[in-house]
Amino acid sequence: MRFLHTESSKGWGGQEIRILREALGLQKRGHEPVLAVNRGGKLIEKARRENLTVYELDFTKWAALKTIRALLKIIKRHDVDLVNTHSSLDAWMGGIAARLAKKAIVRTRHLSTPIRKGLNSYLLYNKLVDHVVTTSSCILPVIAEQAHLSPAQLQCIPTGIDPAALVVDQRQIEHFRRTLRLKPQDILVGTVCFVRSWKGIDVLLKAAELLRHREEIKWVIVGGGYVDQYRPKVKERGLQHAVFFTGHLESPYAAIAAMDIFTLLSTAHEGISQATLQAAYLERPLVTTTIGGLPEVCIEGKTGILVPPFAPEATADAIARLADDNALRLALGQEGKTLVENRFTFQRTLDAMEAVYAQFSGIS
Repeated sequence: MRFLHTESSKGWGGQEIRILREALGLQKRGHEPVLAVNRGGKLIEKARRENLTVYELDFTKWAALKTIRALLKIIKRHDVDLVNTHSSLDAWMGGIAARLAKKAIVRTRHLSTPIRKGLNSYLLYNKLVDHVVTTSSCILPVIAEQAHLSPAQLQCIPTGIDPAALVVDQRQIEHFRRTLRLKPQDILVGTVCFVRSWKGIDVLLKAAELLRHREEIKWVIVGGGYVDQYRPKVKERGLQHAVFFTGHLESPYAAIAAMDIFTLLSTAHEGISQATLQAAYLERPLVTTTIGGLPEVCIEGKTGILVPPFAPEATADAIARLADDNALRLALGQEGKTLVENRFTFQRTLDAMEAVYAQFSGIS
């Protein structure tokens, strides 16, 4: 099969990483991916480094006609079977080009946030698609209702993890804990994320404050982003001895494996989090909010404990409960690994996307 990915985002995050990994994975299976990316997008260099065919186009409103013509030429040049769109602007241009070329359109919706109501939803998710793929199931009913789609036109295909990449040995775990100067009996609670307002860092710090009397409970925030906004809050609350920031780690797996409890306290926007999947596979018990796709991995009483968003008291209670019950932590961690192995590996992602492409590549 030959397929074209369009991407108007210039960033580099979970969405762009999935596009690249999916293209490479299906290429290894004998398919031919082509990418059309917004000029200046970070995906361009990374895809070219992997020897993928990439076109740099101008996905802006004022260049729409020129870009649509360029997409039509790309579709014809590579005899593309279908077009997979990913963001709003490229969904318009890629969708129109595909319709003009009489090619099938798959739209991947990477966010769990609601789509805009009205004509926009109907055109982008009905007239300019043949099939919608989401990365978490929580958004499926919303899209179905707003775009007037049947359940058969919608499918959740989460971005799975690669177990082969999650190999961590005990020496790496011990080294990470030593860098934080932890005692063997300390309980390390942590999160891994791009630090920003809706990741619930304020809630985490408030929970740490509520549990400050539990000197054996330590906290670590792994990730870059707006870290400097939160460092002063740690000092103001006198938590310097208990709360640590590592900044961005190129490979956070040893840090995750070194945690006794993994948290993600997002207050909005969250799909099925890669960090949560990684933590579950590494047999870490989870404490997450009920936002977006988080409950699909943090299953209450099975792989972790769910708490409401903006709820530091409930978070502190969940942490204290797990800190006091080693057997429960072990049981939740084991169930988490089984869940990921059964549902959330990247091979399953590729299997499902390959099946979608095969289903729609014959549309003409």
